Parts: sequence; C-alpha cells; structure tokens
Amino acid sequence: MNILFVCLGNICRSPTADGVFTQRIKEAGLFSKVHVDSAGTSAWHSGSAPDKRSQQAAKARGYDLSKLRARQVERGDFYDFDLILAMDGSNLRDLQALKPNNAKAEIDLFLRRYQITPFDVPDPYQGGAAGFEQVLDLIEAGSRALLAEVKQRL
Repeated sequence: MNILFVCLGNICRSPTADGVFTQRIKEAGLFSKVHVDSAGTSAWHSGSAPDKRSQQAAKARGYDLSKLRARQVERGDFYDFDLILAMDGSNLRDLQALKPNNAKAEIDLFLRRYQITPFDVPDPYQGGAAGFEQVLDLIEAGSRALLAEVKQRL
C-alpha cells in the first residue's frame, strides 16, 4: 500500500505526518508492506528539509524528520499512490483539481476521514511552538486511525 500526505509547502504538516506514520508502520511490523511519502501542492520549498520547529517538536516525541526533503505533487503520484491524504480543505481542492480522470489514487481529507476534529490540520508556519505541538497531537490521532485502516486493508 502506498500513502502520500500533502500540505502546501511540504515543510511542516505533511513531513510530520510522513515521519509519524512511518514510525507507526515500523512499530506494527508493516514497513515492508507500506510505502509512505509526503509532498506539497506548491513548489516553494522543493528540496528543503522540514521546518526546524517541526523537526524539534517531532524529535521531542521520538520522530526523526531530518532525512525528508520537500517536493511538489506530481502527476505520477495519482497513479503511484493508493491513498493521498490532504492536511486541509484548500489542499484537498487543489489535489482534486490536479487528479487525472483515470488515476487510481483515492484522495481524502486526512482527519475528516476518521472523524477527528478539527478536520483541517492547521498550518503552524506563522505561529509559535504550540502550533507545532497541536499539529503533532492531531497527526498522532489520525495516524492511529489510519494504521487501523491499513491493517484492515492489508
């Protein structure tokens, strides 16, 4: 199973989701069966490491984001991934507009899929440390639900 997390710039929310969920599948013994990646709907930060604040908050909870690099969503992603999960409604709309008609990927809003509120993972970029902690809290909750779905689908 191939899962892609998407936010705007791919330096805060989606790499955090990538790191958290990768850790979850390793702990569940599913690393060889599930491929996880992240991307942004924009190319603003392509090639950049995740935001230092995201990395610090994640590291404090045992997640390593240091090897991740930002990239923009590509047309091929809609064929290569089974599930593409947007961090907010704006990115969901952008993904739906980009998706080719014959693409196989299922696109959904990450938290809404599991009825976790708020449905949008808020962008912490302009805020302080508390925003990055909130993002982690929401992504950890969503990742638990996603792991249950993955186990059922596999």
